[in-house]
Amino acid sequence: MQTFTTIDNIQIAYEVHGDDSAPVILLIMGLGMPSKAWPKHLIESLVQQGFRVVCFDNRDSGKSSKIDKNVGFFSVLNAIARTLLRKPVSGCYSLEDMAADAVAVLDELNIRRAHVMGVSMGAMIAQVMASLYPQRVASLISIMGASGNPRTGLGKIRAVKSLIAKPKGEDVLSMQNYLRKMFKAIGSPGLSYPEDQIKGVARSMVEDGYEQVWSYRQLLAILASGNRNKNLRRVIAPTLVIHGRSDPLLPLAAGEEVARLIPNSRMLTIDHMGHDLQDVMIDQFVPAIARHCHRYKD
Repeated sequence: MQTFTTIDNIQIAYEVHGDDSAPVILLIMGLGMPSKAWPKHLIESLVQQGFRVVCFDNRDSGKSSKIDKNVGFFSVLNAIARTLLRKPVSGCYSLEDMAADAVAVLDELNIRRAHVMGVSMGAMIAQVMASLYPQRVASLISIMGASGNPRTGLGKIRAVKSLIAKPKGEDVLSMQNYLRKMFKAIGSPGLSYPEDQIKGVARSMVEDGYEQVWSYRQLLAILASGNRNKNLRRVIAPTLVIHGRSDPLLPLAAGEEVARLIPNSRMLTIDHMGHDLQDVMIDQFVPAIARHCHRYKD
């Protein structure tokens, strides 16, 4: 991976796949996960569909900068409670800051406009990017995202707990067990990632020195940005919303709300899909993404 430093002194790590002359899709990863967590099958499928794929590590993940501010478990619980009570939450940074990081990746690569695709928290960052930087977003693909409205975005307790749980050790095997347990709680019913894929992500996270506080700070960024319903109504980028019918973390209602709020958006629902990116699901939605993006070539 290559790295650069933003004007806010945040180091961002990124990598590029595909033909330099192809239309660009910028991928934004979800909570706590490095860009290495993008399934190879997804990246390869997008490249085969004629795209240049740019992946990067969000701040507080992978090889990008870690923010020097401690956040404890009970601070996270308090922030969740305040969100449910419709009270403001303070974070170390916001989704708006993370969207600025994504724009900085495009600047570093001299990319004027890109199709922007995010998953989970990454979908929320992509939504903010489309709202604040409309001139940089050729089209938006929001996968298993939400608007920040706790009425539609609250999933099952078991799924939420899996995101704030800690690995029981710092070795690869402990991280594998942690990921396996988490994806069992939030993933597609009856499906699981191949062991080599889990091991690869676990190894990457251990090599990067993973700490749970990174995820806590990212979660606070989501909560601090609050309900973004008004901002979503201002999105002008052609938008495709993708959501699984069996998502236990961000229910289908969350995706449906995003699709209702963004003017002229289209929605694709995937049967049996949870909060993960299984190959069988990728094969269903990549053709739709390709049609969407090629329809809105810059």
